[in-house]
Amino acid sequence: MKIALVSVAFALIIGSLVFALYFMNHNRGRSKRMAWSLAARVGLSITLFLSLLIAYRLGWIEPTGLPIGR
Repeated sequence: MKIALVSVAFALIIGSLVFALYFMNHNRGRSKRMAWSLAARVGLSITLFLSLLIAYRLGWIEPTGLPIGR
């Protein structure tokens, strides 16, 4: 379940970036939709980062790390 939530958040971040690229190419700066898409991406990224930090602090998730010597 945890991986699914992070995956959905990451997909929303990538989708927002794709929308910003689309608006940049089609509107040629005549509207503010590109700026709003990029602002949404930043907001989603910060929210995901803070959510992961809080979940780690509360013990809901644990880092697995990489095995040493491989």
